[in-house]
Amino acid sequence: MLPTFLIPESTIREDGAGPVVPLGPAQGKLLMLTLAITRIIEQESLEVSVWGSPDGKDWGSKALLVLPQKFYCGVYRFLLDLSPHPEAQYLQARWKVNRWGRGDPRPLFGVWMTAEQVESQVLAAGSA
Repeated sequence: MLPTFLIPESTIREDGAGPVVPLGPAQGKLLMLTLAITRIIEQESLEVSVWGSPDGKDWGSKALLVLPQKFYCGVYRFLLDLSPHPEAQYLQARWKVNRWGRGDPRPLFGVWMTAEQVESQVLAAGSA
């Protein structure tokens, strides 16, 4: 699986969701998720979750992964093991934003997120 955008490069000002992404041959595999926050203003937070679906319509009631809230620009990487979720054929990233304090009450984030399959041999070599 080549890197696939779960969140295309975007300016986010409210809660939302990315495109529905088919997993194809990465179904049931280990994925590396890369979240990049390229723009942020003070006193705001971003929470991203990744959801799985067998048909691209029914997403269930619980995310596969909820990333820790982010408050700063940076590039963050997370592993998502899909082996406990073999039924997941599609992924979707969703986000919630929050802003507090003075100034414009609307949040403002520049963000993108990708997913790519990680080969188990790469992990084994990295831990040796």
